[in-house]
Amino acid sequence: MTAVRSPGGSEAAALSAKVISDRAAGEAYVASVCFKHGPPRLLGVELEYTVHYADDPRRPLDPVDLVEALGPHTPRTLLPESPAQPLPGGSPLTFEPGCQVEISALPQASLRQLDEIVSADLNYLTDLLARAGFTLGETGIDRFRRPGRLLETERYASMERRFAPFGSGGITMMCSTAGLQICVDSGERDELAARWAAVHALGPPLIATFANSRHHAGQDTGFASARWLAVLDTEPSRTFATPPSMDPPVSWASRVLDTPLMVVRRRGAPWDAPDGLTFADWVAGRGVAGRLGPPTFADLDYHLTTMFPAVRPRGYLEVRYLDAQPGRRWLHPAALLTALLARPSTVDKVRELCEPVAGRWERAAVAGLADPELAAVAAKVVDLGCAELTRSGLPGKTVDEITEGVQALVRGRPPRAAKAFEATRSVIPLQEGSKG
Repeated sequence: MTAVRSPGGSEAAALSAKVISDRAAGEAYVASVCFKHGPPRLLGVELEYTVHYADDPRRPLDPVDLVEALGPHTPRTLLPESPAQPLPGGSPLTFEPGCQVEISALPQASLRQLDEIVSADLNYLTDLLARAGFTLGETGIDRFRRPGRLLETERYASMERRFAPFGSGGITMMCSTAGLQICVDSGERDELAARWAAVHALGPPLIATFANSRHHAGQDTGFASARWLAVLDTEPSRTFATPPSMDPPVSWASRVLDTPLMVVRRRGAPWDAPDGLTFADWVAGRGVAGRLGPPTFADLDYHLTTMFPAVRPRGYLEVRYLDAQPGRRWLHPAALLTALLARPSTVDKVRELCEPVAGRWERAAVAGLADPELAAVAAKVVDLGCAELTRSGLPGKTVDEITEGVQALVRGRPPRAAKAFEATRSVIPLQEGSKG
């Protein structure tokens, strides 16, 4: 989110339409657009929520009712002619494929400003939906309904078909999950590798701390974060956590080019991508790529939107691994993560504290704080973050509220132990620690 000068107007259009000459040109472009350098100064969040009828949360949503409820704020993916007005604080409103709503707050220079903007927009949306008989969910997965796609777009239809062979993770991720995404600047060039490593290292303990998506479609899954397991099971090549690297832009660019295409945009035809064709294959014209025509930088930009890892670089770092939190409690993990990344010395301490549970992404989602090692590391991480909150600029009362809330999560009685890890997974297993 660091301010950078980007091409505009005809210059941007010319670049988008330009054919990618070779793999090196594609990788150089990815590295340049996904990582921007400068002092960390901006913060953002994206809040997703499932939507339910207040009188019967199990009732399937009728998109017509949502259009009537949201009026001029209705996203165009549901109503193409909608003016799609942002919320009063400026936050755009969008839908996920199952009509989960998403508030994408504009970046702010401080946590206090972010809290003010997001709280105002969230209160407005909550009231708007309540007047039409709707309520927002309070967990990272739909507690009451099975997944079902409501948005009829070529992208989402192709996604559903593509993910189906991997099991139920894809349709669940698309249509039943709600995440909290926290956006922080990449930082100065010489600090990038450490910040990149730290936001990944924090993944397993923070997933365990804020996991709340055990119950899905009226069933107890036995997993602390059924949401994060659904993400992991969507398509492993685009969801695994990128391993630490001394040069994150280079490693990320290589991964992007080697990831299979999820969709290929076409006019008047389905967007299904050829099986196993990577973006690098498309650039090189290998296999069936010749029938697609050469890719442009606009195609590469779109390919970047089909990557769903734990942390996605977008010029800033989009932290994607947390379950949605109820109401105002979105601020608790956002403030904690921001505090843990605020100073280089704290970043180094984070990496040291989290080392014992490095790579335990799936274990965190399965067992949460019922895992003793994850619980011990999470408690230390929370202690460190709470100590740093006094520097956050938030009012003292808010700092106390956050501290009390997150300490209660890691100091309270852990949830009933998850079902046996290896025996109960009904989806494609991932080798523990193999995904960074």
